[in-house]
Amino acid sequence: MGSDEGPAFSPPLFGGRGVGWVPPLVLLVGIAVLDWNTSGEFRIISWIVLVPGIAAALCPVAGTVAFAVLALCTYVFVDGAWPHQYQTGLPDFILVALGGVLAVLACAVRVRGERRMLHMRDVVETTRRTVLRPLPPGWGGLDHAAVYLAADAVARVGGDFYDIQPGPHGTRVLIGDVQGKGLGAVEAAAAMLGTFREAGYHEPALAAVAERLEVRMLRHVRYRAAVGRDEGDRFATAVLISFPGTGFPGTGFPGTGFTEGRGEEAAGCVVEVVNFGHEPSLIVSANGVRSLPPGDGLPLGLSELARGAGRLPSVVRVPVADGETLLLVTDGVTEARDTDGTFFPLRERVAKAVADDPGVADPRRLVAFVRDGTLRHCGGRLGDDTTVFAVRRGTSRP
Repeated sequence: MGSDEGPAFSPPLFGGRGVGWVPPLVLLVGIAVLDWNTSGEFRIISWIVLVPGIAAALCPVAGTVAFAVLALCTYVFVDGAWPHQYQTGLPDFILVALGGVLAVLACAVRVRGERRMLHMRDVVETTRRTVLRPLPPGWGGLDHAAVYLAADAVARVGGDFYDIQPGPHGTRVLIGDVQGKGLGAVEAAAAMLGTFREAGYHEPALAAVAERLEVRMLRHVRYRAAVGRDEGDRFATAVLISFPGTGFPGTGFPGTGFTEGRGEEAAGCVVEVVNFGHEPSLIVSANGVRSLPPGDGLPLGLSELARGAGRLPSVVRVPVADGETLLLVTDGVTEARDTDGTFFPLRERVAKAVADDPGVADPRRLVAFVRDGTLRHCGGRLGDDTTVFAVRRGTSRP
């Protein structure tokens, strides 16, 4: 399951090469027929100036030019068929001609704006895919599903981030939420993901990955300040998880020696977790719902507020059996409110759902359930970027 966002641009209902020519053509024929069948005291042929104007809103430039010429020719033919005393004459001819020229210019401006908007949509989509890259099925030996809902449906990307990085020391998972909005939050999210993808692959210890992420956030904030874009104490909450023992045979990743001789971990029954002040994650299975430890660390970028050895959160090992799904969300889910101001009761809703149907614990179904429940709870009015991410060890794991 990929990311869901609102469309960045919606083309005109009748635009392009579809049926955009129908409304102006019907209007032209209707005006000509009505004028032909009215009395000389009530002429409406000058209304034909509306035809190129309608075409300008619905047709490409070439189509608008065609309707402008056709409207002018129709005006000359129909008006010339009347006796001289009933003809509208030169003033209305100039009106129709000038209206056609203005319609063509307006159409050119509209088409140029649409092309620019489409280009911007492509840029935004490329940025989104760079920050939130598509994850192949079974990536890192994990079954996974994710959905990202941007609070800004036009921007389509914000400060939420997530990824899976397989490597020789197990598969690492990251989800986080950068404080603030706008391009500054997007840049910080991109910095976090770039560091995670490298450190998550190369570093043998999860604590080292966590330290690399913290240092990267501090460097990013200092760089922004140095270039005159100081945004105060930019930080990010995050959860970093390691699945020791996961891997892809035959994909070029070295063996998973990181888990040798670790008992439960070697059997694939333990995950390692580092929580940087993020929302408590849930472990969901057919047997119910429980929470991961909340963690004892500050958000990324705030370690300088702490002193001594406790600057970074500790690595916690948590038993997670095969078939149990980790549900990771950002505060767009837990802080979604209904019309009465009540927060979305995530754990209670998920617990009830798996009690009624244990199959909801499947990552794809779980993500869809949380997404739909969040949107229903807030009436579709998201106050913040929202990410729902579910992972579990692959059912086909060797």
